[in-house]
Amino acid sequence: MSVKPVKAISIIGMMSELDKVIKFCGDSQMFHPDDAMSFYSNTQNFVPLDEKNPYATPLQSLRSAADMAGFELEYVKLKNFSVSSKGILKYVKFLVNKLEKMVNDRLRCRQDIDACRRKIEQVGHFVGRDLDFTEIMKCRYINPTFGRLPNESFQKLSEFSDNPYVLFFSFTEDETHHWGAYFAPNEQKDEIDRIFSSLYFEKLEIPPIAGTPEQYVKTLEKELERLKEEQEKTENTIDVFWKAEREKCMMYYSKLQELNSYHAIKRYVYKYHKSFILVGWIPAENEEFFTRQLDGIKSIEYSLSDGKDELKHSPPVILKNAPFMRLYEFYVKMYGLPCYNEVDPTPIVAITYTLFFGIMFGDMGQGLVVAIVGALMWKLKKMELGRILIPCGISGMVFGFIYGSVFGFEEALNPVYKALFGIDGKLVEVMEPETINFIIYGSVAMGFVTLAVTMLVNIYSSLRRKDPESAFFGANGVAGFVFYVSLVAGLVCTMFLNIPVMNAAYVICLIAVPLVLMFLREPLGRLAEGRKNWQPEKWGEYCMQSFFELFEMCLSYVTNTMSFLRVGAYILVHAGMMLVVFTLAEMVGGVVGYTLVVIIGNGIVMALEALLVAIQVLRLDYYEIFSRFYIGEGRQFTPVTARKDEE
Repeated sequence: MSVKPVKAISIIGMMSELDKVIKFCGDSQMFHPDDAMSFYSNTQNFVPLDEKNPYATPLQSLRSAADMAGFELEYVKLKNFSVSSKGILKYVKFLVNKLEKMVNDRLRCRQDIDACRRKIEQVGHFVGRDLDFTEIMKCRYINPTFGRLPNESFQKLSEFSDNPYVLFFSFTEDETHHWGAYFAPNEQKDEIDRIFSSLYFEKLEIPPIAGTPEQYVKTLEKELERLKEEQEKTENTIDVFWKAEREKCMMYYSKLQELNSYHAIKRYVYKYHKSFILVGWIPAENEEFFTRQLDGIKSIEYSLSDGKDELKHSPPVILKNAPFMRLYEFYVKMYGLPCYNEVDPTPIVAITYTLFFGIMFGDMGQGLVVAIVGALMWKLKKMELGRILIPCGISGMVFGFIYGSVFGFEEALNPVYKALFGIDGKLVEVMEPETINFIIYGSVAMGFVTLAVTMLVNIYSSLRRKDPESAFFGANGVAGFVFYVSLVAGLVCTMFLNIPVMNAAYVICLIAVPLVLMFLREPLGRLAEGRKNWQPEKWGEYCMQSFFELFEMCLSYVTNTMSFLRVGAYILVHAGMMLVVFTLAEMVGGVVGYTLVVIIGNGIVMALEALLVAIQVLRLDYYEIFSRFYIGEGRQFTPVTARKDEE
């Protein structure tokens, strides 16, 4: 339940050994490269290794060709596969050219088939009109043109009544076009063609030997059959070729992907005279394996340092959590990864999110549905949110059992309570006045405990970050914790328990002094850090600014605590919404009507409330909890590996 320790490793060696080092770093799948310039003070003679990646373009070409052919490329583990870079590029070029040619042939066949089908459809408009295309095309002095004219354009022909040659003979018509022909004298052909072109006339190409429309359709149908056979042969050729080359292609593809991925490491390499310098990060637990392999490469030296000693370089973060808590890393990463020396909030999110969701969404039947939907979302779509909904739905079932609600039926579990606990009613009757008061007070108490715990977490996290101002004098540090807890405890003891603890000593020591410390947090923090210039430049300006900040802090204690009232509010909202559903069902009446209203109502309430509860609980985590201790400016540990596409 923390951030895994990492180590920075600096590798220096002769340029002749660079490829071996890079190959090992990539094969290890545990090396996160970083900019060497930031790790050395004297970088005057460092020169970037500006090498063009020779594998990126062939790899992209291979992927594109396989995608166009409809084949999926898969990375396979390579064993005893040794081939030169030149041999890989030669094979990829051969494969890409072959696939592109066959794909182009297939595409041409498909285009020809589509064109032939369109022509059959178009010529069909002239069938049964006692025409002979061949005889008409033999005209020596008149040029016939067949095609279709939009209905709007057909209406505009009257505008050309002064030109006797602008005549269109309509044979058939449909919803959008008139199908027919116009006849222009040879000497007027260009002008008539221009006029009909402006009217959006679409020409139908008819060969001189077409014969009648019926004969031409039969000719086209024969051509269509021939094209289909040609397409089938092309498809078979592609399939046969791929079956023969698939295994070999996957090996070359995997090798090419490795080379392309590993070449990305060279972007972080610097030359220093005849040597190279490479810096990166490895998990501390893999140090022995990594260094033992490096020892087998001659002419290189390396040095390691703990991540905690390299905080200025922002060590990459590897989260380490139990399986249940690992589900909620999705939410943490959405907000931002923790810094290397920061507390991982994932366990807090896992506990609070699951608990609050269950309390707010307390229905045994609906919780079961949410869990099932979440499982399907993960299984079918691999949605991270689906995995989170599974424990949330189970939590809703647990609290639904406590509230005695199953799809809104409030009496369904009474026999179970009688058998298990010997009671006639439910464990908790949500809508009773006494219970409502308990829910409200319980929500505020829950908020108080949650905020107090997060303050303790902030104190610990700030000490790890070596930030005494935040740890001791901040609103969420020791001073803030003492003030907040003492004030709440004093009010509760005085107002509800009749214990008069709010005397002068209590107020001065536990409330006033922490307020003064928070007021002076900046200069006190600088003093704790040992700075010489600990005093503000202008005390008057500082006091004015600090006063308003302190006032805002005090308000935030109240508003943040009251924000947890939404937890109790949603318990009552759920009960109220289901009460409305059953009231409507009773108004509709009848077995069928009642059942339909209950089912539809449950679906609406379930979808609406699940969405709202999920958002509200996430808001509580992000704004009320994270804001007290979490920075979230870390970066993810991303080792170089060929098993994922890298740009």
